[in-house]
Amino acid sequence: MDLQQMQELCKAIRHEIAKAVIGQDRAVDLMLIALLARGHILLEGVPGTAKTLLAQAFSRTLNLDFGRIQFTPDLMPGDVIGTNLFNFQTGEFKLTKGPIFTQILLGDEINRTPPKTQAALLEAMQERRVTIDGTSHDLGAAFMVVATQNPVEQQGTYPLPEAQLDRFLFKHVLDYPDRSEELSIVSQYGVRNSMPDLTELGLQPVADLARLEACRALVSDVEMNEDMVGYVVDLVRATREDPALEFGASPRAASMLAMAARSHAALEGRAYAIPDDVKTIATACLAHRVVLAPGAEIEGMSNARVIGDILDQVAAPR
Repeated sequence: MDLQQMQELCKAIRHEIAKAVIGQDRAVDLMLIALLARGHILLEGVPGTAKTLLAQAFSRTLNLDFGRIQFTPDLMPGDVIGTNLFNFQTGEFKLTKGPIFTQILLGDEINRTPPKTQAALLEAMQERRVTIDGTSHDLGAAFMVVATQNPVEQQGTYPLPEAQLDRFLFKHVLDYPDRSEELSIVSQYGVRNSMPDLTELGLQPVADLARLEACRALVSDVEMNEDMVGYVVDLVRATREDPALEFGASPRAASMLAMAARSHAALEGRAYAIPDDVKTIATACLAHRVVLAPGAEIEGMSNARVIGDILDQVAAPR
């Protein structure tokens, strides 16, 4: 596979998703970058903005195993990763795998479950394995979490801890559609009394694991010279020195930003990364990893605005 073939494959994925989801092109692009960069993505939005439908449509375009966890306040860690149950007939314990044993995992409304259950995903997202009763179980290289959450200001939500947020490559806030998009949505779905099945909408898988791994190999070969690496590091270090931020981004964030920039370059058909690749995705990659200082929060600053200011201040290589 070459870069042009990868672009055609990603174009086919976008085309299939568009059969179900109208608009949200930015979200689809970030999901593709996360897929190629072996990262995870968190989609935030008020109810009814197609977060779950987008995640389902995305997974349908991939010929990979798909699992879903509907996070609720009473969900326990064992409900996520599984547990060993004693079989009285054989006198042995048998592993009952949880829904996390899949390749594409939809974590629906992840912030509606308590932190104890949220923490069940930490090892899986970082190391792609889970530990049950002291035994590690591999989840495979294709494992990816597409999580959705409601805004933390809404009732019944538990803010995700920093350690959890840091494991998401991107956090993207889904806005309301513009008027033309909403007209199309109502025209397509306003004649139905329920959401149609994705098969009914004609979504077909267009990529399998072999093609996905070939694309990821191309991304890994994208060149990022010393100046570009320095630019990524300087951006991340600037978040730790900005007075508007109480806590900056981690070294993990710098590595993930570099990998995501390579993915963006590959999607653009280039075998090398440029500053625009970093700038295009920096806010989605860094804003959820930093914590505003109390003074900046009182002044009405936002994480995204601070990251935007840092992008303006840090000199990009020529």
